[in-house]
Amino acid sequence: MLNFERLPKLSYNQDSYFVPGNRADANIQTIIAEPWFEVSKKGIQLEGVCFDRDGKNLFFVEVFGGTVFKLQLDGMKLSKIQEPKGYAVGAVKVHKDGRVFICGMGDLKGKGGVFAVKPDGSDYEVIVDPDKDYCVDDLVFDNKGGFYFTDFKGVATKPEGGVYYVSPDYKTITPILKNLAIANGVAMTPDYKNLWVTEVAGNRVFYVALEEDGVTISPFGASVACHLTGHLGPDSCCVDEDGNLYIAMYNQGRVLVINSKGFPIGQIVLPEAASGHMLHSTSIAFMPESDQVVICSNDADGGKGSWLYTARGFAKYNKSYQHL
Repeated sequence: MLNFERLPKLSYNQDSYFVPGNRADANIQTIIAEPWFEVSKKGIQLEGVCFDRDGKNLFFVEVFGGTVFKLQLDGMKLSKIQEPKGYAVGAVKVHKDGRVFICGMGDLKGKGGVFAVKPDGSDYEVIVDPDKDYCVDDLVFDNKGGFYFTDFKGVATKPEGGVYYVSPDYKTITPILKNLAIANGVAMTPDYKNLWVTEVAGNRVFYVALEEDGVTISPFGASVACHLTGHLGPDSCCVDEDGNLYIAMYNQGRVLVINSKGFPIGQIVLPEAASGHMLHSTSIAFMPESDQVVICSNDADGGKGSWLYTARGFAKYNKSYQHL
């Protein structure tokens, strides 16, 4: 007769939960981020961290409230440069002329756009009109003055999102990738020849090689660089000067780093993640002239609020268009 008690049995341990031990990439180099700045006692959805050119100010957003924050690093003084205007916001990026470009997500289904303000919130300008019905989650500037943005639409079984390019005069919008399941983060390689794109509902990271015109995909140029695991997954992303891609992993409380070939080489874990807190890690940015990164996350209704964290990456920041 079969002895049930002697059958091999899987058993839970502390690594079976949350971060980082329950994934195939658990054995890569892992560091623990340091808490840096408490934004709120409440678990508000922070996103879109981005430094200005001289690294004196850090901008970021609260998605559902539609608020754009500015943190002055001298004195760590937090202020708001834009109050809600009736739409959700996904991220901000700083143009090389100093203006803050705001990714408007509209009603999270459409009616979003791209808007620009001065660092103090004045001179509000529409760049991509909400009538075009995008749900803009993130953007990255190229070296010509145009930019790529992600359209945050669809679900895993109905991919309706994509990536689009806005010409330097802001008059032409060209589709680059379509049929994505919630396109989210977008970044460029240091040579401006390739795009990285994250697909949060599909748990995939795309690598796209572009022709000189910046809108034509090279022959055999679009590929899935890596497949990830977990509910939802890759959120906003950025690159360092060595071409490594840093991906904030939503619902996982960590940042995954893949090299220029798409292979995982490291991760930055938030200290509370192992106990199931601060899992809503959404965005990461490099401080100019430094290898220091800042990560934003929140604990939803878990009681630990919303924080910015910091650590150091493999290499210094990539001197992108906004800092040329």
